Amino acid sequence: MSTDAAPIDTAAETRPAACGRVAFVGAGPGDPGLLTVRARDYLAAADVVVLDTGRQAEQLAAWTRDDVELVVADGEDGPAATEGARCALLVRTASAFDGPSHLVVRLMDGDPSAFSGLAAEALACRDAGVPFEIVPGVSTAWSVPAYAGVPLTTHEGSGELHMITAGEPGVDWSLSARDDITVVVLGSGDPLREALQGLLDAGRPQDSPVALTEHGTTTTQHTKVTTLVEAVEALEKGCPDCPDASVAVVGHQVELRAELSWYETKPLFGWSILVPRTKEQSLSMTERIAAYGATSAVVPTISVEPPRTPQQMDRAVKGLVTGRYEWIGFTSVNAVRAVREKFEALGLDARAFAGLKIAAVGGVTAAALREWGLEPDLVPEEEQSAVGLLEVWPPYDDVLDPINRVFLPRADIATETLVAGLQEAGWEVDDVTAYRTVRAAPPPAPVRESIKGGAFDAVCFTSSSTVRNLVGIAGKPHPSTVVACIGPATARTAEEHGLRVDVVAPEPSATVLVDALAQHARETAARARAEGQPVLRPSQRRTAGRRSRSRR
Repeated sequence: MSTDAAPIDTAAETRPAACGRVAFVGAGPGDPGLLTVRARDYLAAADVVVLDTGRQAEQLAAWTRDDVELVVADGEDGPAATEGARCALLVRTASAFDGPSHLVVRLMDGDPSAFSGLAAEALACRDAGVPFEIVPGVSTAWSVPAYAGVPLTTHEGSGELHMITAGEPGVDWSLSARDDITVVVLGSGDPLREALQGLLDAGRPQDSPVALTEHGTTTTQHTKVTTLVEAVEALEKGCPDCPDASVAVVGHQVELRAELSWYETKPLFGWSILVPRTKEQSLSMTERIAAYGATSAVVPTISVEPPRTPQQMDRAVKGLVTGRYEWIGFTSVNAVRAVREKFEALGLDARAFAGLKIAAVGGVTAAALREWGLEPDLVPEEEQSAVGLLEVWPPYDDVLDPINRVFLPRADIATETLVAGLQEAGWEVDDVTAYRTVRAAPPPAPVRESIKGGAFDAVCFTSSSTVRNLVGIAGKPHPSTVVACIGPATARTAEEHGLRVDVVAPEPSATVLVDALAQHARETAARARAEGQPVLRPSQRRTAGRRSRSRR
C-alpha cells in the first residue's frame, strides 16, 4: 500500500449515510474466552458478519443472532481474496442497507489495528461514505507467546522487542540480529522460514532459542522449542511435529517456558470429553471442562416432553394458587422448567408462590429457581439427592404446619424414595408427572463411531439414565475411554453395562465430577513420568489397550 496518505474528505463525515455502518472487530487469537465484551456486544447486534475464512464462524454461534448473515471473503478451497477484493466486498455489503441502523461487523483475527488489512479497508469505507468504527481485540502477537509460557520481556532483559510479519518486503533483519533482542514473527510456511533465515543471515546466533507455536490459545495448541538453525531446517521439511506453526518467538525469553508453561500443562489439555446430557443442563460442565484445557461434545441421551395427560398438572398448579400446599419440592431443573412453562401458559408468575415453602434437591436446581426470582427455603448442603433432601426436610408438625400437603412435580420415571420418606414423616404428597423423559434419537454416525472407536478421551456420566441411554443409542464407549461417574449409583449402573469406572466424584455435582476427572489425569500423568513413560491422552493409548487403573 502506498505511504502517501489520501487527502481527508471532510464531506464524507457529514454526508447523510444511506448505507449500513461497519465495525472492525477484533476476534482475538482463537480462544473464545479472549473475545472482548465489547466484541460480543457488536456480534450480538450484527446484521451481517464479514469473515476472512469459514473457520472463524465456529466461534460465532454463541454470540450472533440466528438470522445473522455470514459473508466469507476467502473461498474455502480457492486462493485468498486480494486486498482490493476485500475492500470492495465490505463496501458493497454495507451499501446494501438503507441506513446506519444496520450493522456490518468486519471480524478480524487478533487486534484489527495490528498485522491486518484494517487501514486499506477503513480507507475504502471512508472514500465510499460508509461510517465505520473500530473495536480493538486481543493481539495474537502478545497472547500466543503468553499462552505458550514465553514472556516477551523481563526486568532483567534489554526490554527491546521487535514484532514482524513474515513476508513483509524490505525488512532490515540486521536491526534484530542482536542476541538480547526478542523477536516475534507472525506467519507460516515458507514466509516464516524465510524470516528466520533472514535473522540467521543477519548474524543472529544459530543457537538462539526459538518457540514455534501452532493453533495458539486453542485446545489444540502445540509449541516446539528448538534453536534458530534447527527451526529453519525443520520448516524446510514442513516441520512435521508443528506443521501449522504461525507464531515464532526468538530470544532468551523462550528459555523460561520450561518453568512457565501453564496452558499446555493443564491436566486435561487437549482431551476430548463426551458429555451425555442436554445442552441446557451441560453448561456448567462444559465451562469447567474448557477451564482445564479440554473440548467437550454434548450428546443428548434423553428428550424431555410434556406429560401425556396434562390435567393432573393443571389441577396441582391451581391447587398451589389456592393454598392447597405447604411445600413444593423441585428435584431437577426440568421440573422447574415444566412448572414455569405451565405458569406462563396459565398467565401466572412467581407471585403465586407467596406463602409457599420451596425445596430444591441441589445447587443447580436452586440456581434455576433463582433465575425465576424464587429463593428456595430448603437445599441440602451435603448429599444433593432425594436421600439428602429427605435428611433435611422437617417432619410434619400439626402445630407449626397449617397444611400437611406437599406438591412434587417430577419426571414420569422418578423413584419413590422421596415420596415414601415424606409420607413416613407425616406429609401427604401429590406426586405429579410434570414431564416425561424419553430416549433421544441416536447421534450422527461419525459421533457413534468416535464413541465406540476411542476418539473420546473420557465420558462423564451424571446419572444412571445417561449410562443406559448412551449405550442404547450409541453403543459402549471404547475400553480406552476414561469413565467418570457422578456418584456410586451411576457407577454401579455403568459397571452393570460392562464399563470399567475410573473416577467417581466425591460429591454429586457436575463441576466436582470434572474436577475429579482432572485429578485422575494429574495422577495418571505423574505415574507415567515416574515410570519414564510419555504422557499420552487416553485416545492416544487406545491401540495399546487399556491400562489397569485403581478406582477412585
